[in-house]
Amino acid sequence: MAEQLEFFPVPNPCRGICQVDQRGYCRGCMRSRDERFNWIKFSDAQKREVLRLCRQRFQRLQRVGKTDLPDEPEQPSLF
Repeated sequence: MAEQLEFFPVPNPCRGICQVDQRGYCRGCMRSRDERFNWIKFSDAQKREVLRLCRQRFQRLQRVGKTDLPDEPEQPSLF
């Protein structure tokens, strides 16, 4: 199957909330460890597949009722 020509790169889904849940997925972007570490090596088709999986994981959490994902990174204040 031929790859679709992309005019824009697939954006990294990282939200700066780098915490892992009990299943091993990042709480911010819902990627697994391998997906996070290999993002740069993935083709655009692989990146789109990872984004699709992340959406599914997030929707599954919402259905279960675990929507306690923080909107902003939990960084300590410097002041």
